[in-house]
Amino acid sequence: MNWINQATKLVDCGPGIAMGTDKLPYRELFIVEGDSASKSVARSRDPRYQAVLPMQGKPMNAVKASRASIRRNQWYDAFVASIGLGWDDPDLQKLRYRRILLLFDPDADGIHCGALMLMFIERFFPVLLEQNFVSLIKAPMFQVTGKRKDEHLQLASEEQLRKVQTTLDEQGIAYTYQRYRGLASLCEQVLMETCLDPNSRTAFLLGMEDAKMARKVFMSGYVS
Repeated sequence: MNWINQATKLVDCGPGIAMGTDKLPYRELFIVEGDSASKSVARSRDPRYQAVLPMQGKPMNAVKASRASIRRNQWYDAFVASIGLGWDDPDLQKLRYRRILLLFDPDADGIHCGALMLMFIERFFPVLLEQNFVSLIKAPMFQVTGKRKDEHLQLASEEQLRKVQTTLDEQGIAYTYQRYRGLASLCEQVLMETCLDPNSRTAFLLGMEDAKMARKVFMSGYVS
């Protein structure tokens, strides 16, 4: 049954779907930035097995803050309640989702949110990283359109855009491009193909080394 928890703003999903040879139903939870992104993802997702939980502002730094402060934090408490583990009982048998997907805008704020979320998981629920339950999805930042209006290329960074522009310019191919303004600016088809559909999206599995790197970069002051 599809429902919205007004306290946590969790847009939950159905009982899940069969996937591969696994006997347990597959369900996944998208963590996004804010209500606008949540509404866009909720409209485009598959409600049978895909749930959405929006961050309410940037979360607290779980490395600097005390454990008591983190546990009193409203958003972190909503996340813990949503995944079903509980603060004191990280029993994976109680985990409500088989995949936790970090889906943020490909900009400085999105990178910041991803680092904060990853550091929180490393400190309080490292088993999620150790057992491969957490992945990162990079949303597109640009769309390049060729001479034919149905020829589109989705790009996740300015570096990718520059490389494509150089190649197209060298080949004398006409094109236009646009910059997306976050998840809410993506049309349903692009959002589905690049971020939501497991068959076409690109998901990067996150582990303990990724969390340690995020902590090293963040605590060194490169992410503000």
